[in-house]
Amino acid sequence: MTWHWRYENANGGLVTEGVVPPETFPSQADAESWLGESWRELLEAGVEQVTLLEDDRVEYAKMSLRPE
Repeated sequence: MTWHWRYENANGGLVTEGVVPPETFPSQADAESWLGESWRELLEAGVEQVTLLEDDRVEYAKMSLRPE
């Protein structure tokens, strides 16, 4: 099983331009740690929210990258 992020715009559409291809991670913790280090760069590239997937199963969806 692998974990990966899906990059989305504010409307939930897929963002692929201007971002590095999604990485895969061996665990949920590794994926979350990477996002904690990379969210600013993703936001600058036009990613407004992300969805975490384990293979094709959604763990959680539409998590905003905007600070509250």
